[in-house]
Amino acid sequence: MRLLFTFAGGEGHLQPMLPLARTAAAAGHQVTVTGARSLGPTVRGAGLEFVATGPDVRPQRRALQAIDMENEYRVVREHFAGRLAAARAAALLPLCQDLRPDVVVRDEIDFGSAVVAERLGIPHASVIVIGAGSFVKPARIAEPLSLLRATYGLPADPDLLMLARYLVLSPFPATFRDPGDPLAPTAHYFRSEPNPPRGVGSRLLDQLAGRRVLYITLGTIFNTESGDLFSRVLDGARRLPIEVVVTVGRGVDPAELGPQPPHVHVEQYVPQSLLLPHCDAVLNHAGSGSVLGALDHGLPMVCVPMGADQALNAARCTALGVGQELDARMLTPDDVLAATSAALTEPRYRDAAARLAAEISAMPSTGDAVALLEQLADRPT
Repeated sequence: MRLLFTFAGGEGHLQPMLPLARTAAAAGHQVTVTGARSLGPTVRGAGLEFVATGPDVRPQRRALQAIDMENEYRVVREHFAGRLAAARAAALLPLCQDLRPDVVVRDEIDFGSAVVAERLGIPHASVIVIGAGSFVKPARIAEPLSLLRATYGLPADPDLLMLARYLVLSPFPATFRDPGDPLAPTAHYFRSEPNPPRGVGSRLLDQLAGRRVLYITLGTIFNTESGDLFSRVLDGARRLPIEVVVTVGRGVDPAELGPQPPHVHVEQYVPQSLLLPHCDAVLNHAGSGSVLGALDHGLPMVCVPMGADQALNAARCTALGVGQELDARMLTPDDVLAATSAALTEPRYRDAAARLAAEISAMPSTGDAVALLEQLADRPT
């Protein structure tokens, strides 16, 4: 079976798909991954073939902004369902004609990939990469996608049946999804089993063995759009009598945060799948991948959303009792100390997170999801 995995955004769109792609490749299928050029090394590092398509994704430094959900929904409509979908469709059409995949497996917001697959009569599977499930509003994106479909000679699809026509795969547990999620009734859930690189951060992990640990991350995009947030968060967290690990991302120099006491470790990158088993709680930006990783390990969270779908994920975390939410622009070091102390000591947060972890653990395996792709490849279009 020839599989083409496509993603439209950055790390958060790619990472939920990599375990599925690796499992398919290990089963003997021909796997190609395509998306932003800058993520080629990540894909190749996972042992997979990569082809760059569409505009690149490179984080840029900017000041911390107030969350504006109307603007975030507008970005989904005008960028992801508009300009980016058109650019990706134009790039993916010749690639699909060349590779002739049996199935296209796309991140849920790679709309251009779905249009090309339908144009060529290729079945396509959608992988959920947005945790809460209420970020992509069908009514808001129907118009630009209808225009794109028409460009490729496809009939009107006012109900956006295209987005779930064949197969929807979700690594996020059903309980975490928004109750109004339109994809929930059709989704097949699977546990995304990461296969992290060996040896990365091994010295740090050895130091953490047997100790209590707080992990702090602001992701791979918003880490460079966070202003002085790292400093304020660290000013509070360093007062905890435990190990504190901060990953600032490749776009930030750890030296910018200045000298730290011995129990505070500031790194550019440590794979969270290696780090999380050592942790007792997490402070993050409520990015979908970061939230899923914490839930998979039953860890309580302090959520500090800054944009995109993060406010929606934070709301689900608080509604489910797995943590607290802090305002990124207003929080003080004292706020951070109080919230992280509660996450570390109050059993209600850990108990709620453990319930989500148990649900994830009971979900079908990544291998089961690959079996569904195999069935899809054999299904008449």
